[in-house]
Amino acid sequence: MTNIDNRPLRICLLGYRSNPHCGGQGVYIRNLSHALIRLGHFVEVVSGPQYPELTNGIPLVKLPSLDLYNPKDLFRTPRPKELNDGINLLEWLGVSSMGFPEPYTFGLRAWRFLKSRDFQYDVIHDNQSLSYGIWAIGRRFPLVATIHHPITVDRDLAVRSEKAIWRKLSALRWHSFLSMQKRVSRTLSNIITVSQCSKADISHEFDIPKNRFTVIPNGINTDLFHPVYGVQRAKNRIIVTNSADIPLKGLQHLLPAVANILKKRPVSLIVVGSPKKNGQISKLIKRLGIGRHITFTGRISDAEFVRQYARATIAVVPSVYEGFGLPAGEAMACGVPVISTTGGALPEVVGDAGILVPPADSRALETAILHLLDNPDQAKELGEAGRRRVEKHLTWSAAAKKTVEVYKRAIRDHHRP
Repeated sequence: MTNIDNRPLRICLLGYRSNPHCGGQGVYIRNLSHALIRLGHFVEVVSGPQYPELTNGIPLVKLPSLDLYNPKDLFRTPRPKELNDGINLLEWLGVSSMGFPEPYTFGLRAWRFLKSRDFQYDVIHDNQSLSYGIWAIGRRFPLVATIHHPITVDRDLAVRSEKAIWRKLSALRWHSFLSMQKRVSRTLSNIITVSQCSKADISHEFDIPKNRFTVIPNGINTDLFHPVYGVQRAKNRIIVTNSADIPLKGLQHLLPAVANILKKRPVSLIVVGSPKKNGQISKLIKRLGIGRHITFTGRISDAEFVRQYARATIAVVPSVYEGFGLPAGEAMACGVPVISTTGGALPEVVGDAGILVPPADSRALETAILHLLDNPDQAKELGEAGRRRVEKHLTWSAAAKKTVEVYKRAIRDHHRP
């Protein structure tokens, strides 16, 4: 083994689903790869669909799948020829039985791709697929894995949010991949997570010793997320950037707060995302009678995303739990005053640069929103403080440098007799 301290590393980043427009995994892959390249390392990304949008000409190896959860062709019937591939067949059987097989099948495809490339990479970095294929890869390559937060939290909230027994059972079946992820993660020696809260919760939920974790906070892309000067903030305009129908994200707790505020003053709520047709959020909005005051943007460009922040009076992060909380950091980077819950790691991101309220508490959200609307000077001060906090503590450059140190430790561990 050559001296890894004196040369650029050859890094393979794995992502089983790296949607660049929603969810944190695609954001993580895109920004970390960019920051690693800027440090002088070679990075290649291997991803299943939906594929990330990469910068700086970073190579992307696409591992096609059946992609049966693609919203443009949801639960399509595979062609018989597609099922000649054994991994495709496993994916189809998993989805047909109401499971989520993508982490498992991506790991098999990644192993098939990597097993003949022993000398192409110095280190493999898995982004939370934690599949049996990743376990096999770790026996041949130096391996690092990022676990953003314990998906057991998502599972428990999803089960509790359903009333019908068959829906509860469906939620349990969908999250059945967790048993695999727990087994695989217990075999890993070098795990990155993004907050002290996530470290404690993953260690507890997955039964992993805490000394195997390194906490490296996510960065915020301040080249993209920044204040837009010359754009007038709209009055009484609230923005929330969470996925609309996921119980973990807490929109169901913000909507009653907005309904109560509307009894006292006009406000508008901008939701970056789309609700499920006839889903719980759509039904709640109809029941509250506030539909004309809410705008769902659907998928929007990065530039439009920043413009939405620039026009917002307040950004609210109502999540019940976050392993990190990118929406809070992105709003802060744009100079928008933030109201956030204390769910999970959000206090680590927001610090004293926003207003913190208990999770799943509509009345607390209502009180905090009204307070900031009534105190515009304080709102302005919080927006400026949030921007300063991001620039000081939450950069991708710092995250990449710390990640490289974990890579070097994994390489040394792998080659140690």
